[in-house]
Amino acid sequence: MGTIFSTLKKILLAFELFFIILFENWDKLLFVAIVSADQFVKAIITASMVPGESIPVLKHVFHLTYVLNPGAAFGILPNQRIFFIVLGITVLAITMMIYSRIKRSDVAMRIGMISMISGAAANLIDRFQNGLVVDFIDFRIWPVFNIADIAIVFGTFFMIYALTFKFGPTKSAQE
Repeated sequence: MGTIFSTLKKILLAFELFFIILFENWDKLLFVAIVSADQFVKAIITASMVPGESIPVLKHVFHLTYVLNPGAAFGILPNQRIFFIVLGITVLAITMMIYSRIKRSDVAMRIGMISMISGAAANLIDRFQNGLVVDFIDFRIWPVFNIADIAIVFGTFFMIYALTFKFGPTKSAQE
């Protein structure tokens, strides 16, 4: 198990170095890419499908299913549009304030925060437009979700990584 984490840590450190060297403003590019990809695919889904329609990509495994979600994750707290808009704006504002204080060299934390911010912003766009979030990725064993949701989960994992391996106990403290 230790070698898996060691290998993962090396891969993520190489990924961080790549981003630092290649893009000075990579965080803005990542934000725009996630929000654009999410909104682009949602536009295609809403233009070509009707709510409830499901197209099998891999039968019984993966479908594109057009769902209008009136709530949060898994449809909890349905029809609370104003609450979710206020909550989304608040979370975005707080996260952006915290983000501005994070060192540029802490790429894992920055990737995590940008992913979370962009996922939240993309779903917030849906809520502003019609009060509902468009979901379409359906693995049949899990509630239907979207690209913004993936970004939020991805961001959470990167932040956990950053907090665990970068800000966690040092080797001398563990001895």
